[in-house]
Amino acid sequence: MNKKAIHKIVLAYSGGLDTSVIIPWLKENYNNAEIIAVAADVGQGAEELDGLEEKALKTGASKLIVCDLIDEMVDEVILPALKMDANYETYLLGTAFARPVIGRKIAQIALEEGADAIAHGCTGKGNDQVRFELAIQRYAPGMPIIAPWREWDIRSRDEEIDYAEAHHVPLKISRETSYSKDKNLWHLSHEGLDLEDPANEPELEKDGFLEMGVSPLQAPDEPTYVTIDFEAGAPVAVNGEKMKASDVIRKLNELGGANGIGIIDIVENRLIGMKDRGVYETPGGTILYFAHEHLEMITVDKETLHVKKKLAVDYADLLYNGKWFTPLQECLTAFANESNKFVTGQVKLKLYKGNIIPAGVTSPYSLYSENLVTFGDSDYDQSQAAGFISCWGLPTKVQALREMGQL
Repeated sequence: MNKKAIHKIVLAYSGGLDTSVIIPWLKENYNNAEIIAVAADVGQGAEELDGLEEKALKTGASKLIVCDLIDEMVDEVILPALKMDANYETYLLGTAFARPVIGRKIAQIALEEGADAIAHGCTGKGNDQVRFELAIQRYAPGMPIIAPWREWDIRSRDEEIDYAEAHHVPLKISRETSYSKDKNLWHLSHEGLDLEDPANEPELEKDGFLEMGVSPLQAPDEPTYVTIDFEAGAPVAVNGEKMKASDVIRKLNELGGANGIGIIDIVENRLIGMKDRGVYETPGGTILYFAHEHLEMITVDKETLHVKKKLAVDYADLLYNGKWFTPLQECLTAFANESNKFVTGQVKLKLYKGNIIPAGVTSPYSLYSENLVTFGDSDYDQSQAAGFISCWGLPTKVQALREMGQL
């Protein structure tokens, strides 16, 4: 990359530690280039967006552009993944869900602004560098990409804080509380510090650790009932109140968080090859996945359901590995939508101290027939099973006869 040719840079900006120090670093190392900071509102909350413009300008940006991408993320990425029941090693893909729409928007703005390069704050160890850069390649092919973590001499978060203090960059964190976090409407992740050792128990009950809810130990002693309505696999109402999908997630975050739902502590396999330990909060998403799968049990036929469970692994890998803007994604999403044509109905759940307990499911398209499965009188002719078993087991019988020399 010819640094002398870089005069205007669009930076994917969150206002966190990484992107805060990147602005002055870019100006120092790229000809005092103009920095346009772009912040994506993906539902992380007003507290993370408040004061962002002032901070960006004070640290050297020429302007801040804030983009509301919440419904794009939910409608274009989260809902298809929900319909597919896609998860990556039990992780509900919270960070991965946001990256395609953010990367696309960053690329579009860079082209509109006539930028010479795009910069991001992803480390050279993580998955997000791949997710962002593949999205940028799809929508701004040939655009130079600057990843300071792959260039600079800073080697740790402590050194980043040193740099921030030396350049008078205001920070909301301290060295003792500088977990690496990512938050959006769907989830909150926690990495780093004591969590880097899998032998350490996460301090879930410590004041301020969890942000989207409470530990199951701190949840109420009485259960909370909730009903969720789906139409063709998409959630459309909570407790009888119609609302758009993003508001469903907000409501379920509130109910799930209060009851200690959706907290997982896992060591996952990163795309780059290393294992990584993280604690994730996904209260509303965990409820939605549970409810959706429960409704599928009575509305989706066996063969489709089993194939979908296999494809869900591929779909989750695709999302996790940054391959969202691909023909394969389009094909699998079409399958997710088609297989959910009849996933319409209502699911009732009981939330209690981190547990989700089924409390009833109904659908106008149910494949469940009480008349067929009842232990009482039934229209099913049980004598037909003998002929079926004889045909079904014929290969096994023939093999046995061969071994006995009776063929």
